[in-house]
Amino acid sequence: MADVEQNAAVPDGSSNESDAVNGTVGRFVSSAEGTALAYGSLLLMALLPIFFGALRSVGCSKNKNASDMPETITSRDAARFPIIASCTLFGLYLFFKIFSQEYINLLLSMYFFVLGILALSHTMSPFMCRVFPANVPNKQYQLLFTQGSGESKEEIVNYEFDTKDLICLGISSVVGVWYVLKKHWIANNLFGLAFALNGVELLHLNNVSTGCILLGGLFVYDVFWVFGTNVMVTVAKSFEAPIKLVFPQDLLEKGLDASNFAMLGLGDIVIPGIFIALLLRFDVSLKKNTRTYFYTSFLAYIFGLGLTIFVMHTFKHAQPALLYLVPACIGFPVLLALFKGELTEMFSFMCAALGIEFSLTRGLIKKKLLESCCSYIFKLTS
Repeated sequence: MADVEQNAAVPDGSSNESDAVNGTVGRFVSSAEGTALAYGSLLLMALLPIFFGALRSVGCSKNKNASDMPETITSRDAARFPIIASCTLFGLYLFFKIFSQEYINLLLSMYFFVLGILALSHTMSPFMCRVFPANVPNKQYQLLFTQGSGESKEEIVNYEFDTKDLICLGISSVVGVWYVLKKHWIANNLFGLAFALNGVELLHLNNVSTGCILLGGLFVYDVFWVFGTNVMVTVAKSFEAPIKLVFPQDLLEKGLDASNFAMLGLGDIVIPGIFIALLLRFDVSLKKNTRTYFYTSFLAYIFGLGLTIFVMHTFKHAQPALLYLVPACIGFPVLLALFKGELTEMFSFMCAALGIEFSLTRGLIKKKLLESCCSYIFKLTS
């Protein structure tokens, strides 16, 4: 897991080899106000994709299309995931040891440039639908590729989009170019927030037991790779991609050119977030017009992340956030269900495969790329 860290330098060309990475103390000593602002901003940025991603995941369940159902995370997937994540992490570690970081990060920048544009465009789409002027014509377009002719003619790509989609893609492309050229922390955060929100929305657990297996396995994984080896630290120092949220602790002193960052890995948002989103769908299934389990787990996340930041700040060392988030996010809702006598209902709740409504002729490419993006981010940040 890319964990909560302080005094971390975000690669921007000049700070790539800074000594202030992964919780080590840099040359700049931030003020108490700057540190509090950085931690508070990270906490707020972590809560936004969880809250809105969970709400959008409920909308997904209401708009599901039986002809184009996305896969969910099953118990078998959850049990295997820590092993897959470990192999991915160690593979990246070997890559950075053997090959030049410059070429690897250039390839990754291009990869995340494409996926970031799609993720940010999808995130902006509901907002664009609300603010798009009614007097501006919303023209429809279609991108069609076929193979063969006559009766053997087969559709390869059939993607429909409109003017609003083009505007979202245009704005997202500007952010993408900004990130590739400057690696600025604001562009990094825009992509990171989009990845996190899409992850919470598009990645679904099929039941609470699966969530417990997944979080429990990654709890052990996180503690081992952070405290047991230097692999996580090495990868975090070398990897240049928007797989973390950052906020400068020297913003008050240096403004937007600040370079002394606190950071939070996207995995610390997405992994608890998909469990919290599942509990919101469980609340909806109870049909009691309450969101008790959602708000309980949401407050538990705030408590766990706050505790992570407190311990990290006290001991001046990067912390595996899931060490604190997993017991809080699982323990609080389970205790509440036990108190309310709904523990059996909670663990018997089965969530069908859920996803965004995509017809066979609209959004298929975008959906597949977004799912690929979310799964890849999920592995890299776990």
